[in-house]
Amino acid sequence: MSITVHIELGYEFDVKATATEVFDVLSDVPTSVSHFPKVDKLTDLGEGTYQWEMEKVGTAQVNIQTVYASRYVSQFDASKSQGSVKWTPVKGVGNALVGGQWKIKGSPKSTHVELAIQGQIEVPLPGLMKMVVAPVVESEFEKLVEKYIDNLIKRFGGEV
Repeated sequence: MSITVHIELGYEFDVKATATEVFDVLSDVPTSVSHFPKVDKLTDLGEGTYQWEMEKVGTAQVNIQTVYASRYVSQFDASKSQGSVKWTPVKGVGNALVGGQWKIKGSPKSTHVELAIQGQIEVPLPGLMKMVVAPVVESEFEKLVEKYIDNLIKRFGGEV
């Protein structure tokens, strides 16, 4: 028996780096992921597809490890100083489906960045525990994404 936890997050922020710098980091999946906390392993499956394996969380007796794969597609228009990095879930890999998108729009002094993430995580626990477990899983995922954004903001020279 398992619980499905749905996650939907959205963030917007402005950084001091150029749109090209931001795109170069976010479109290079291993570089981008190096800023994400608690990633145990990232595996290149080829053709723009990467498998994420997060660190196990919980206790020795009860722990959860999130594993999933996503396919990434990036595009950048230097003349407009804007781009995007989109990822779609790959079914049949791990216990989660995660998709999302970065939108990047540069201006002369800063770059506006938007992040949207949608996902669902299968947690191997009885359905009766959903009321307790779902908010914890959502909160932990949100904390990881917020730390990721903080790390990227530092990488890009700070927020505007």
